[in-house]
Amino acid sequence: MGLLSLLRKLKRSDKEVRILFLGLDNAGKTSILKRLADEDISEIRPTQGFNIKTVQKDGFKMNVWDIGGQKAIRPYWRNYFESTDILVYVIDSSDRIRIEETGIEFNTLLEENKLAGVPVLVFANKQDLPTALPASEIAFGLNLHAIRDRQWQIQACSAKNGDGIQEGMEWALKTNK
Repeated sequence: MGLLSLLRKLKRSDKEVRILFLGLDNAGKTSILKRLADEDISEIRPTQGFNIKTVQKDGFKMNVWDIGGQKAIRPYWRNYFESTDILVYVIDSSDRIRIEETGIEFNTLLEENKLAGVPVLVFANKQDLPTALPASEIAFGLNLHAIRDRQWQIQACSAKNGDGIQEGMEWALKTNK
């Protein structure tokens, strides 16, 4: 089942989905969002604050909140948790130095009451780079298999070439029927 057919099914119920994109700075959140919106990704700057984009596919509405991931902004993430239907956490798979830091931030999010039970899609981004860790290794490092209070999925992807993004979003939308 493709993304458009899923969106058509959800459209029948006039459902809007609020998706929250989080992750450390330079993980590729904005690039993935622009890919979803079929926009040019050749000139992307670090997000200062947040981006809000409504992505319409076949008349269906996804309200996506892309929040900056700089250390100074992260304490404000909690201001955006309300009414989140899907949490998308983006990881730079090639940034081995900050894998532990991103794991700490991710686990802090899982403990937030306002995000309790919210399905989580982890995008293991930048898989096009030769230094990227495989998604399975990231899943092990984040201890994803221990998550029992919500649905979760890890998806290898590349915002640069678009690989894996549609598959990840299809999973996310299926969990939010």
